[in-house]
Amino acid sequence: MNFEKEFEMKDPKYRSSTLTNGLGRSGQRALLYATGMDEEDLKKPFVAVIGSFSEMVPGHVHLRELAEYVKQGVIEAGGVPRQSETIAICDGLCQGHKGMCYPLASRDLIADSVEMVVEAHHFDAMVLLPGCDKIIPGMLMAAARLDIPAIVVPGGPMLPGNVGGNPLFCSSELREYPGRVEKGTCTVEEMKAAEAAALPTVGSCAHLGTANSMCMLTEVLGMALPGAGTAPAVSNKRKRIAKASGRYVMKMLKEGITPRKILTRETLLNGVTGAMATGSSTNLVLHLMAIAHEAGVELTLEDFDRISREVPFVCNLQPSGKYPIVSLDASGGIPAVLKTVESRLNKDEMTVTGKTVKELLETVEVHPDDVLKTMEQPQKPEGGIAVLRGNLAPNGAVIKQSGVKESMYYFKGKARVFHSMEEADAAISGDTIEKGTVIVIQYEGPKGGPGMREMLSTTALIMGRGMDEDCALVTDGRFSGATHGPCVGHVSPEAAAGGPIAFVQDGDEIEIDIHNRTLKIDVSEEEFARRKEGWVPVVKPRKPALAKYAALVSSADTGAIIDVSKL
Repeated sequence: MNFEKEFEMKDPKYRSSTLTNGLGRSGQRALLYATGMDEEDLKKPFVAVIGSFSEMVPGHVHLRELAEYVKQGVIEAGGVPRQSETIAICDGLCQGHKGMCYPLASRDLIADSVEMVVEAHHFDAMVLLPGCDKIIPGMLMAAARLDIPAIVVPGGPMLPGNVGGNPLFCSSELREYPGRVEKGTCTVEEMKAAEAAALPTVGSCAHLGTANSMCMLTEVLGMALPGAGTAPAVSNKRKRIAKASGRYVMKMLKEGITPRKILTRETLLNGVTGAMATGSSTNLVLHLMAIAHEAGVELTLEDFDRISREVPFVCNLQPSGKYPIVSLDASGGIPAVLKTVESRLNKDEMTVTGKTVKELLETVEVHPDDVLKTMEQPQKPEGGIAVLRGNLAPNGAVIKQSGVKESMYYFKGKARVFHSMEEADAAISGDTIEKGTVIVIQYEGPKGGPGMREMLSTTALIMGRGMDEDCALVTDGRFSGATHGPCVGHVSPEAAAGGPIAFVQDGDEIEIDIHNRTLKIDVSEEEFARRKEGWVPVVKPRKPALAKYAALVSSADTGAIIDVSKL
């Protein structure tokens, strides 16, 4: 008797057949029965539904509910969904303290955890449900790495608050309130009232921070269904997208559509174009490069700088503009943005729908308004992010130029140097930063932080105290998507790696020139060499997880990826 044939539950082409097929898989089948499956289920493809639910993170509180809609779609299309979770860290909760060392490091842990679950259990396809900052790129990195049919259902933006009669209020403005209180332009009572009203629903914070930048990017890259980038977290539209995504991943499995067929170099360049057009977070530079690395695609800072000069900033979105993300959704969302910059896109690239970008845009109509401008009359003539280079940043630095006042596109000032964000915050709050100062924060890069902390508390103090035309900030750390103002980050090489920023001293003259894309310091090579003599980098305390991260992480100009060649 052919016992193997007796236990061939499903087509051997499915990865999950490793668990279900064959005489020797009795124990595996028994374990699957224990989860509630029956013999008919064992004959179907297994789909991982991997969420990042957390009761601590507003952008993730609703993801279990969304997962239920995804599972309905999978079942309708003939698959067996199985749900599990990965971790989620809220960048907003981590701002201004040592907790901010962890979010960027969590990106790679999330990618690894998805890999482990999917590879260990031989899933045939997966639907990924991230919500915020590092969780979305972590899951996209895993999708590119594993290259099995995968679709992303991001959690979506929350609704804006209503503070002081402003129904478009976002938490990006709330972050400036401490500085306003210190300056006496806002009362403690007004600040408390704003805190209670600023974030009225679940979802990613309502402005174009890193979370919503990445949420929209999933759609630009063709890894999520149309509408997924901007549909409000609390909308029935978001639930319908979740259910449809469950059906579509089964279609992708049938047609053999996998992430690496979607995430080509041309698609990644579309991602850069989308980032420039929307005025997305500078963190998107790190994340796109990391996704490209996992997809085996070359993407460099030069690509960002070139596209920034070619693609205008067309979205009037906070914090660089006026409106929250839900306003863009009402104005047509990402399909309308892509239609607006269609002439700058690679349109033959595949998406999770099975259609190309060109095919998806054929039916899109755009009605320009104050939220979504035209290429001929944009919000600003260049893209949202600029790449600067010079003897202070030989390998590059980035700035969200869409959030900088025109008067600060060129700035020259004397350096005031700090080894940490906390030291800089104390100096600003203590009224010790003079006009014409370039605040330099060292040892906050991927290795030095470790974890490349966001300097949002520092930038919020600068903006809240009305100092955004009096001083600038330069750091090897990074910034929240909520940041705006004259803030240069990702300076590479970082201080911990012996980059020039490690040797800046108080009083050095620094020149920032956004139009000419330069970041220079008036220190000769000979003086730099003298300062390097006997140099010992600052090493900050770190627990084991961060110590491992610091040992393996690459520099910001390559995406702060984990360098496995060091293993």
